[in-house]
Amino acid sequence: MTKPAVLILLGPPGAGKGTQARMLEEKFGLVQLSTGDLLRAAVAAGTEAGKAAKAVMEAGQLVSDEIVLAILKDRMNEPDMGKGAILDGFPRTAGQAASLDELLAELGMSIGAAISLEVDDAAMVERVSGRYTCANCGEGYHDSFKQPAVAGVCDKCGSTEFKRRADDNAETVGARLEAYHAQTAPLISYYEGQGALRRVDAMGEIDRIAQDLAAIVEGIAA
Repeated sequence: MTKPAVLILLGPPGAGKGTQARMLEEKFGLVQLSTGDLLRAAVAAGTEAGKAAKAVMEAGQLVSDEIVLAILKDRMNEPDMGKGAILDGFPRTAGQAASLDELLAELGMSIGAAISLEVDDAAMVERVSGRYTCANCGEGYHDSFKQPAVAGVCDKCGSTEFKRRADDNAETVGARLEAYHAQTAPLISYYEGQGALRRVDAMGEIDRIAQDLAAIVEGIAA
């Protein structure tokens, strides 16, 4: 690659975006960028964009695309971005995708691939309703598919504290899946039109999905 590439992970709640992003981060030295985490960090750090975001949130309003892009720009200018990044949670609309393209061009970066983690909606209800995470490091687990090697102890950091999202239940997952498909369809078309879209079957084993994603990253870097 002549310039750092950005991977965009697309997929509904429970598709494994967070888990796979962490694995790619460890394997390739990419930086995982979650817009929610970046917003909280910017507010805590008191950056100009963070101050703007804080004022908006305290007023009970949604943070604008402009503020999110400003926070992304600040983060992407940091020195650890040399190998590229993984975006999780942004963009969510074709308009945001176009704005992101402009930002990356300004920073001398590019979209390496927009990867759609393809899932079966019915199976996702079971997957999401059984998931939980380490309260300390965020490592993901599942009642059926991925339990810690030692019961009650995080494989990654050794913590014994775990948490579940209150909305990870069968009643809400269906609605969230419908909303995801409606909101993401334009993004699929946008990146397909750019020739950047890659599709990965995300219903199999975590390690196999990781191999498919690694092959895409290696292909970009070749």
